[in-house]
Amino acid sequence: MRITFPDAHVINLLAEDTYQHLLASPRLLAAVPGDHWVVLDEIQRLPALLNEVHRFIEEKGLRFVLCGSSARKLKRAGVNLLAGRALYRAMHPFIPEELGEKFALDDALQHGLLPIVWDSEDKAETLMAYTQMYLKEEVQAEALVRNLPGFARFLPVAALFHGQTLNATNIAREAQVARTTVAGYLEILEETLLCFRLPAYETRLRGRERKLPKWYWCDPGIVRAMKKVTTPPTPEERGVLFEGLIAQLIRSYTDYRKLCDECFYWATVAQTQTEVDFLLKRGEEFVAIEVKSGRIFAEAWGKGLRALATLEGLCRRIVVYPEGPELQTADGIEVLPFGRFSELLATDALWP
Repeated sequence: MRITFPDAHVINLLAEDTYQHLLASPRLLAAVPGDHWVVLDEIQRLPALLNEVHRFIEEKGLRFVLCGSSARKLKRAGVNLLAGRALYRAMHPFIPEELGEKFALDDALQHGLLPIVWDSEDKAETLMAYTQMYLKEEVQAEALVRNLPGFARFLPVAALFHGQTLNATNIAREAQVARTTVAGYLEILEETLLCFRLPAYETRLRGRERKLPKWYWCDPGIVRAMKKVTTPPTPEERGVLFEGLIAQLIRSYTDYRKLCDECFYWATVAQTQTEVDFLLKRGEEFVAIEVKSGRIFAEAWGKGLRALATLEGLCRRIVVYPEGPELQTADGIEVLPFGRFSELLATDALWP
């Protein structure tokens, strides 16, 4: 923040004395100089300030940067969301281009890419502390749930569904809470920006297609911390962690660089299930992406991509795997190592 806005007047609502002063008198914002940007950090702690922000934008032409870790409290409070007066920008975990040569795929899959974790000398300990802080600060302090033990049981179960079709009934059974309660818990994870859903795409190309969304956590390290796992990922675990990392990168670049208009997955419900992990849509064109964690390319990896070959507007079919040579199959499927795929995202070269 200091790099982008070096001369900004910063108001950090995590500072208790600042919070108490503005809680008692929001009009203290009037003392802010009008020739600098004003950064209000952790705005969700004091939603009433948004009315003053609105007023000073209109009356004094002040320029604000409003930061927060959760939109849930703002939405539920019915506060002034500055419609038409503010632009929304999401901040995601690190992406490989931000880390440059420091990026290591194995470290990213084991510990994740949260800045506070990546910069820590003890990543595993910091991750565990982060999950406890989430329960205490985001959930308990904001009174988001009445049954905190039930929510604590729910979290590791929800982590097991990372990269899977979302089934609230199964989660409820495993977590020993009601299905309606699970629906509320899932909403909390989304609104606190830890998780997101990936909708299914209906192509009507072949038979019945899956319609339920898939569920992803925003960071591999958080998934593992919620399951209380700190050891290096097993080969079986690497697959879903690698897929989740690609999902998060697509999401990040969509927010940062408008990578695509929409992102889906595609799958059939037949016994011989066929699936494509990501189907990106921009205008009337599509790019289909399949993610595999194996080290040696196998023709079977392209099964889902071949099933989508006749989709109107499909301009590129890609398999992404951790490392290895860049290849192309006889029928035009590109096989890219993760490093090359990251370059395409960073240079906006994914679309032909």
